[in-house]
Amino acid sequence: MSALEPFGARLRRAMDERGPLCVGIDPHASLLADWGLGDDIAGLERFSRTVVEALADRVAVLKPQSAFFERFGSRGVAVLEKSVEEARAAGALVVMDAKRGDIGSTMAAYAETFLRKDAPLFSDALTVSPYLGYGSLKPAVELARESGAGLFVLALTSNPEGGEVQHAVRADGRNVGATMLGHLAAENAGEKTLGSFGAVVGATLGDLSSYDLDINGPLLAPGIGAQGATAADLAGVFGPAVRNVVPNVSRGVLRHGPDVVALRESAERFAEEIRAALAAV
Repeated sequence: MSALEPFGARLRRAMDERGPLCVGIDPHASLLADWGLGDDIAGLERFSRTVVEALADRVAVLKPQSAFFERFGSRGVAVLEKSVEEARAAGALVVMDAKRGDIGSTMAAYAETFLRKDAPLFSDALTVSPYLGYGSLKPAVELARESGAGLFVLALTSNPEGGEVQHAVRADGRNVGATMLGHLAAENAGEKTLGSFGAVVGATLGDLSSYDLDINGPLLAPGIGAQGATAADLAGVFGPAVRNVVPNVSRGVLRHGPDVVALRESAERFAEEIRAALAAV
């Protein structure tokens, strides 16, 4: 199969047309219960189908969290495959939140699972962990380029434990998070619209002006909504790079289910708030 148009170009167009919003598909047990669903395959199927039906034809990005499907075994993975297929068919870009990271042939196998164009779980982009060394991601980088997919590399995450690795200072005086951003800037060098290799940077981190976030690639920004960050915070956190931010909202939208109309209205409110905040920059 021929490669798709590069992910970065497709993402820029989707955000311009649909608004810069990524909504998670996170069917954890408490949310299934809130929807009146069982913590079982039937509940998982209903939840995922409802989110895709409500949002896939109108938001730029949907981001399924693979772990919440994998916990049900092969039947859960089958639901994930269907969700990815249907979301992409409706026009949403799918970022698989699997946070894979390994070395050699194992990393290559993870890449084949999510980034090979004809794979059952093929996604437009994949979250990956670089903490076996950025070079360990080479199989995923190469296959993403070949297939027109993208990566989101964990760089500056909002969880408090992340700092012990990401803020560690290297011999050259840069910390690890900044080093990852530098690698991504190199991957995206020369791209005219938006590079396909992005970073995960928490929207709850406050002033990040000491970091060069302008990597010519997207910045996936979890933390809007239930985690406390707002659309109005984005410019202060991301500075000039805010134009490339993909704000992620999960519980803030999903808590309005299982009503399809309520899910759509919530996503539209977040998208409009984000659009207005970015227009004011």
